[in-house]
Amino acid sequence: MHHNPISIANLSYVYPDGTPALENISLEIAATERVALIGANGSGKSTLQLHLNGLITPQTGAVRVGELLVAPENLVAIRNFVGLVFQNPDDQLFMPTVAEDVAFGPQNLGLRGEALGSRVVNAMIAVGLDWDTYSPRSTDALSGGEKKRVAIAGVLAMDPQILVFDEPSAQLDPRSRRQLIQLLQTLPLTQLIATHDLDLALEICPRTIVLSAGKIVYDGGTEAVMGDPKFLVQHSLESPLSYSRPYCLIADAP
Repeated sequence: MHHNPISIANLSYVYPDGTPALENISLEIAATERVALIGANGSGKSTLQLHLNGLITPQTGAVRVGELLVAPENLVAIRNFVGLVFQNPDDQLFMPTVAEDVAFGPQNLGLRGEALGSRVVNAMIAVGLDWDTYSPRSTDALSGGEKKRVAIAGVLAMDPQILVFDEPSAQLDPRSRRQLIQLLQTLPLTQLIATHDLDLALEICPRTIVLSAGKIVYDGGTEAVMGDPKFLVQHSLESPLSYSRPYCLIADAP
């Protein structure tokens, strides 16, 4: 495990239509650190994340994953090193059964036989999916929470050191959201979690980075920024629900 698996220096990016997306981004994320990335829509969160496994390559500045520079000659290695979990699991699940979907990535790496089977089973165990129950199931017949777990298992089967999540709790019911939070807390990997779910960020991420108009406007303790409603509103965010005072408490009712 590298001491600083993510290192970004002076990263800027402008879309082909001339729209600026990122401006002079510099940050480092250490091994096993769990970091929330928050900001209003259009703040640059997704663009920043897509740089980490080379789906977008830097125009200005540099991105390093472990010891590798994000550049065309290193993309195969980097994409094995960084696992990206999309907001909508249907964008990642495409094989007929759960077992086939989880096996797809490592199979393309050349794994076969016992090595492949062990990788798939261990990935499913890591996300709480029983092999006998889930391996033959159709990916189309799963609940939203189950699909999210299978998508994460498919990424874990690639044996990454870094997990990048885009809105992991989106479209989940409360029970599935709670299960997801418990899962993320148990994964001993570096995690960068882009989310509008500030309560999730508060619960599992000691550090938060706030993006606004493509710039880092805050990088520090999660509790400190979540406890500053004026700052959050200034950057089109709202305080976590757990920090909001209820309008009426049953105990106070006449």
